[in-house]
Amino acid sequence: MIGKPTELGHEAMTDPKDFRPFVPTLDYPRVAAFQGRDAYQHGDAGLANPYPKALLFDPWDELYAQDFLGITSNGHVVPGLFQRQAQDAPVQAMVEAALAMLNLLSAEQRRLVSLSLHAREWRRWNNTEMYIYRYGLRLEELGLAERESILKLMACSLSPKGFEKTRNTMRINHFLGTLTHNTKVLGEWSYNFTLFGEPSLVEPWGWQVSGHHLALNCLVIKDQMVISPTFMGAEPNSIDEGPHAGLKMFEDEERQGLSLIKALSASQREKAIVYHSSVGGDLPEGRRHKADQLHLGGAMQDNRIIAYEGIAGKDLNAAQQTRLLDLVQSFIEPLPAGPHKARMQEVQDRLNETYFSWIGGTQDHDTFYYRIQSPVILAEFDHHSGVFLTNSLPAKFHIHTLVRTPNGGDYGKDLLRLHYLRDHDASLKPGVAGTRVDHEWRDPSELKRSSPPAPAHHHAHGPGHSHDHAHGSGHSHDHSHDHSHDHSHDHSHDHSHDQPPADTGHQAHRADPGR
Repeated sequence: MIGKPTELGHEAMTDPKDFRPFVPTLDYPRVAAFQGRDAYQHGDAGLANPYPKALLFDPWDELYAQDFLGITSNGHVVPGLFQRQAQDAPVQAMVEAALAMLNLLSAEQRRLVSLSLHAREWRRWNNTEMYIYRYGLRLEELGLAERESILKLMACSLSPKGFEKTRNTMRINHFLGTLTHNTKVLGEWSYNFTLFGEPSLVEPWGWQVSGHHLALNCLVIKDQMVISPTFMGAEPNSIDEGPHAGLKMFEDEERQGLSLIKALSASQREKAIVYHSSVGGDLPEGRRHKADQLHLGGAMQDNRIIAYEGIAGKDLNAAQQTRLLDLVQSFIEPLPAGPHKARMQEVQDRLNETYFSWIGGTQDHDTFYYRIQSPVILAEFDHHSGVFLTNSLPAKFHIHTLVRTPNGGDYGKDLLRLHYLRDHDASLKPGVAGTRVDHEWRDPSELKRSSPPAPAHHHAHGPGHSHDHAHGSGHSHDHSHDHSHDHSHDHSHDHSHDQPPADTGHQAHRADPGR
C-alpha cells in the first residue's frame, strides 16, 4: 500500500504517483555501480555477478533449453483453440517496409538481423537492462536512416496507438537514463531488432524488438497476425521535464482495472481477490519473486503452469463482462484493426472461461496486481518496487504489463503448425532451428500486390556457426551457437493424457499461484 508508512518500512508520500522523492543520488548502490559503463560492459558485469546469475540467468538458461509447449493452466495443452483465418493484417505494407529496410542495411547488418523463422532466439527476449543476449541489430549502433527504416516496419505492423505506446516506452527508458546519469545503458535506442524468416505475402515471417521494459514478438502468416508475447513497462511511468514532459503510461490499464474490481459485489470480490496484500500480510511466502515480483508470464516463462484464480466471466453480469472486455482491449492495443478485431472475438468466445484475479488493495492510492486468464489469453498488470528508483516497496510509478497466448499460441506456434499442415505437405518440417537466412535484395517498388516476392536464397551456416561482430571501441563478441537440432513442438496431438513436466522447485521456473 502506498501513502502510509508500514512496519515494512515503506516511505510515506503525499502523491502515490510522484516519483521525484525516489530519484537516486549518484551514491545509490545500483546507480553508482553502472556509472561509466556502456551496455556491453554492464551486461558483462551482470553475467559475472553471482546474484543476478542465480536469480535470473541460470534459471533462464534451464527454461530456454526446454522444448516449447506453451503456458497452460495444468500442464496439458488444450487442443483446437486456434485456427487459420483471414484477418486483413497489413502484410503488404509490412513486406514493403521490410524490404526497404533490408536494402538500406550493409551485408554484415543483413546477416546479423536475419534469423530463420524457426530460430530458437524468438524465446530469448527479456525485459532487463542488462545486455546479455546479443543477436539482431542494436538500434543505438545504427545510422539514422537504418534506424528509421526499422521504426517504419514496426509502425506498419502495429496500430497507431500501439506504435506510440512502444515509442513512449523507449522514451521513458531514456528519461530513466537521464535520472540515473547513464543513457548508454538506459537509452531511447537501447533495444535490439531481429527479423525472422523471409518477408513474404504468403509465407510466415516476423520480427522481434527487445530491451529494457519492452518486448514485442510479431508473426504474420499471409494476412493473419500474432503479437505475443508482449511486455511493456516503465520506471517511472511518466515524464515531468524535457521535450516529452506530460507523457504518462498505463493509466487505462490501472484505472480500468480498479474500476472493474470496484464494480464487483462483496461476494464477487471475495472470489476475485486472491490475497489482500501485495507484500507480506496474507501473501504466501514464495508467491513474490525478487525480480518478476507478482507477474508470472515474464521472460523465459514459455512453459509455465499458471492455475486459474479469481472470478470466472460466467459469474459476472453483462455490465461487468463489458468492463472486462474493455480492459482486455487496453492490453492488446499493439494489434492493428483487423487482427485486433479477431483477437477480441477470440477472447469473447471464451468469456465464460475467462478469470479475473486480484492481489492487493482496491483503493485509489493502493498498489496491486491483477491477471486476466483464459485458454486464449493471459494479461497481467503489476505495480513494482524500485529497481533504479529508491522505493523499497511497490509504487504506482513503476508498472509492468504483459500479454501471453496460452496453449501453444505464443509466437504463433500453433498457427505455424496449422499452416504447414494445410498449405504444405504434412510431412514437411518447418525448418532447422537457428539457421540464418540471406535475403535476395529487391527494390520494394518491384513488389507486386498480386503475387508474393520471389523466393530468396537460403544459406544455412550449419551447426556451431559463429559470428563475431565488432561494436567499436574495443568491443568484439563471439556468439557461437549450436542450432543443428529442431526445437519446434508439434501440437497436433491431444495432450490431455500427457504428464506435466516435473516441478523443479524454483519459483522462477514454474508455479501454481494458488498454492
